[in-house]
Amino acid sequence: MTALLSEPRTASQPVVPAAAPSPRPGLRLPHGAGFWVTAVAFLVMMAFNTVPTPLYALYQQRDGFPTVVITLIFAAYSTGVMLALYLAGHLSDRLGRRRVILTAAAIELVAAVLFVLWPDAVGLIVARFVAGLGIGVLTATATAHLADLRRIARPGAGIGFAATIAGVANMGGLALGPLIGGVFAEWIAAPLVTPYLVFAAALVAVGFAYAFVPETVTPPTDRAAYRPQRVRVPAESRGAYWAAGLGGFAAFAITGLFGSVAPTFLAQLLHQGDHFVAGVVSFSVFGAAALAQIVFSRLSTRRQLVLGVASMAVGLVALAGAALVSGLAGDSAAVVATVLFVGGGVIAGAGVGLVFRGALATAGALASGGNRSEITSGIFLLAFAGMTVPPLAVGAALLVLPLVPVLLGFVALVLALILWAGPRMIRTTR
Repeated sequence: MTALLSEPRTASQPVVPAAAPSPRPGLRLPHGAGFWVTAVAFLVMMAFNTVPTPLYALYQQRDGFPTVVITLIFAAYSTGVMLALYLAGHLSDRLGRRRVILTAAAIELVAAVLFVLWPDAVGLIVARFVAGLGIGVLTATATAHLADLRRIARPGAGIGFAATIAGVANMGGLALGPLIGGVFAEWIAAPLVTPYLVFAAALVAVGFAYAFVPETVTPPTDRAAYRPQRVRVPAESRGAYWAAGLGGFAAFAITGLFGSVAPTFLAQLLHQGDHFVAGVVSFSVFGAAALAQIVFSRLSTRRQLVLGVASMAVGLVALAGAALVSGLAGDSAAVVATVLFVGGGVIAGAGVGLVFRGALATAGALASGGNRSEITSGIFLLAFAGMTVPPLAVGAALLVLPLVPVLLGFVALVLALILWAGPRMIRTTR
């Protein structure tokens, strides 16, 4: 990942004024209204990408594939995200925010069609990969666009509110997806088709609304040669940037666990196979991440990080306790294991939201002029690597190891990362 860091921008490199309002051809919303339309579009697209979480068990029951295939399907999504972030996450600094986000909506619509028309394991991998490409194009660009729109609508306002709304749209969307998927899985006909048709309609609707959001980037007149993602961070700030990136890695590892194989843990460890319950558990974890950003938004970034790191650590320890208690006999042990697993996930999820918001705030503070989307893409790239690699390792380990030591190994890895990165993030923030 060191190749992502390069020296600061030189005078010969084009500078894109990230917050410069472009002319308004035709009908455009005010920047304040555009801010909220962008947030809703961001939330809907993120929700679409976690709808399959409680549906994986239905696919598995229908086709009989092992749990590792679920992690491969999930890894295909995260790989698509990282590939798009690396190749295109920074392009909105040059091409404009609207063009890139509308492209993301179109890609997500293609993924929804693929889910309907190609529902076997191979098709799921392809559809998830395509969906990941759209999210990789979307995340950093939508985060940057929200910051731009807020600064223009409220001159002199800080980036804190925009960062909070970006985090809530991101994590809130991830929370709503499993809940909606769980409802479809339990009570709606054709649960492996209907949710994708519903979201296809929603994607068309938000894409249409977003088309009226004003642009905030004036593309440079000269056309520089295309290059993949790089992040220009001053040498004195790179320690803070890497700490933020690894904090995001650890945080998204937890979301990856609850977005992929948590239903397997519920079924095998806790003997809970209800699809709606699986959706509610994932919703609770992601929802806690979104809610924590709202509840604690008035705290300084430093205090949010302290609380977030502590919450992640406590939650991870509770997950380890759930794994250990699940091996004991008796109904009381099962109840305790369930409380520890769900409660630990919710507490860790709250920490995820605060830590990731802190990582985005760090990236925003380090951004200059025309590289806001680029520098934010680097944080998302590291975060989605955390969403990919540890859960994929969990799925591979389950082929040869029992569930309990695999979960304990996951907890040990993520706990070590957050205890390393967290204090460094705290020291460099206010």
